[in-house]
Amino acid sequence: MNMVKDIMISGFSDEISSDFDTQLDVVANLGMHYISLRGIDGKNIGDFNVEEIKESVLPRLQKAGIQVSSIGSPIGKVFIYDQEGFAKQKVMLDELCQISNLLDCKYIRIFSFYIPKGENSDQYSKEVIAKITEFAAIAEKYNVILVHENEKDIYGDIARRCHEILKAVDSPYFKGIFDFANFVQCGEDTQACYDLLKDEIVYIHIKDAVTTDSQNVVCGTGDGKIPELLAQFIQSGYKGFLTLEPHLVLFDSLKDLELEEATDVIKDNKGLDGAGGYKLQYESLLAILEKIESEEKSI
Repeated sequence: MNMVKDIMISGFSDEISSDFDTQLDVVANLGMHYISLRGIDGKNIGDFNVEEIKESVLPRLQKAGIQVSSIGSPIGKVFIYDQEGFAKQKVMLDELCQISNLLDCKYIRIFSFYIPKGENSDQYSKEVIAKITEFAAIAEKYNVILVHENEKDIYGDIARRCHEILKAVDSPYFKGIFDFANFVQCGEDTQACYDLLKDEIVYIHIKDAVTTDSQNVVCGTGDGKIPELLAQFIQSGYKGFLTLEPHLVLFDSLKDLELEEATDVIKDNKGLDGAGGYKLQYESLLAILEKIESEEKSI
């Protein structure tokens, strides 16, 4: 594989099962070498300390031959006016940076704060930028890169605001994630998002959705333009991770992820268990990459 050789596939393995050993088994059996660490035995990564990771998580990762591409943290998932929540999150982020160093992991996924419903997000820009700048200063101490996920209900939900905070914080320790489905669910055109953000993106989530009812679908079958945009990312020299986030079944951590009821976002009638949804997404991504590669060779 020529151009695609610098692409590594990872995934949020807690969508397979809340049981960490099951996660590692399924991932290893698929031939994958990386996971994004979020839910471990039903507990969120943000609730672990360094010692617990050293004792109960790292040995299992090593035994399975699996490395960590990113830490799927809940940092930035507090309301923008919640000062006590922000103070707690700074302590959590410091611990997560130490965990990242222990796991030889470069990236921690973060968010840009919940905005009160019905209010204009733009009025909070200064405060969002100030708080993320504080987060980036913590990351810099540990040489870790915070990657911002464009997510519904937070400040950086649309490309314009993602671009604004990335440019304003202006730090090598704060970069962007491109999440196709989340942009679709916010009514954005992903090609326009790519054009605006491509220089700031260092991490990609493979998740697709359809605009009609915001339902998550198998990658490449929705409105995220995943095949076209991945080809553009790769041609422009993207090197790094593609992280599966299938969201094709209801999984334990989803309760923590969404403000709305999880069942409203993902209808649980797809007839797949966690492992089945994960495998389907993985194989769909491989097919997309193979097609991109064969098109490269025929040019």
